[in-house]
Amino acid sequence: MEINELTLDQARERVNTAQRFGAWRDAAARLRGFRGSLVWHRSNGDEYLTRSYYDASGNRRQKVVGKRGSETEALKSEWEEGRAAAQARAKQLRATLDRQAAVNRALGLGRVPLLGARIIRSLDDAGLLGRGLRVIGTNAIYAYEAAAGVMVDASVTATLDIDLLFDARRRLRMLASADVPEGTLIALLRRLDRTFVRGREVFRATNADGYLVDLIKPERHEPWRHERETVGPASDDIAAVSIAGLSWLESAPPFEAVVVDERGSPARLVAVDPRVFVAHKLWLSRRIDRDPLRRRRDAIQAATVGRLVSRYLPHLAYDAAQLRMLPRDVYEAAVPLFREGTTSPA
Repeated sequence: MEINELTLDQARERVNTAQRFGAWRDAAARLRGFRGSLVWHRSNGDEYLTRSYYDASGNRRQKVVGKRGSETEALKSEWEEGRAAAQARAKQLRATLDRQAAVNRALGLGRVPLLGARIIRSLDDAGLLGRGLRVIGTNAIYAYEAAAGVMVDASVTATLDIDLLFDARRRLRMLASADVPEGTLIALLRRLDRTFVRGREVFRATNADGYLVDLIKPERHEPWRHERETVGPASDDIAAVSIAGLSWLESAPPFEAVVVDERGSPARLVAVDPRVFVAHKLWLSRRIDRDPLRRRRDAIQAATVGRLVSRYLPHLAYDAAQLRMLPRDVYEAAVPLFREGTTSPA
């Protein structure tokens, strides 16, 4: 399958996008530090500086900073100045990103389907992306091509679903949000698109257009072992299904890149190491119990990403010592795909 290198103009604006997005993320994080308020509160004839904020569970809290005086007045003034400066910087950088998005559209840099990008951003905003949830499957290729400065043939990346790897070993807690009070994954999806519903297959949510969101986790060798299956506490949340072979992905190093959606806006995508992606996809392509059409697509994706890594990401050597999470036979089967010029599985 064809791998197209970015033009000089495209490469320049991809770098600009990543840098400006990083600056905006830093500014947004600083602004979040000023959530709540710092006000004077009168009690028993005296005034006290009181800090109001929301804890991780979304509950409003109050803390008395101190009695009114020169020190607390200076503290309040400094806090208000800092918040105003943070608001101004975040607003300015947001406008810069909007202008950058127009440039990206003009240069044809938009890649990630819009709904998929919105889901990825929402997971990131909720504090879940890279902290218990990672993107696997076809959408992960967008992270690999972004890091390599190339574009993979659309036939390899086209998809109407997104697979989320759930790491049940970690404690997940969605950041408090008035828009997602239940703290569930299905509620987060419904905030983006009201037509998302959990189907008969409880690990899957589907919208009115047939877009699928699957929550999956590794199959354990100890079937009696109890593990968390949902992001939120509600019984109607999406429940992860156990699938063989995912323990390799769960143990793989994370891989992060700034991707660009169809409208030119950036997003942070956290996937799994592309070398493990290749080995896993090749293994899937050789499973006789898998749908033949999926097996062929798996093989093509494995070969394409293998070639991408060997040609454009040479620092990611296909080395057994670095990839000990892979079974030996799975590792060795994928070796030919990392040889320069390989176009199909050996």
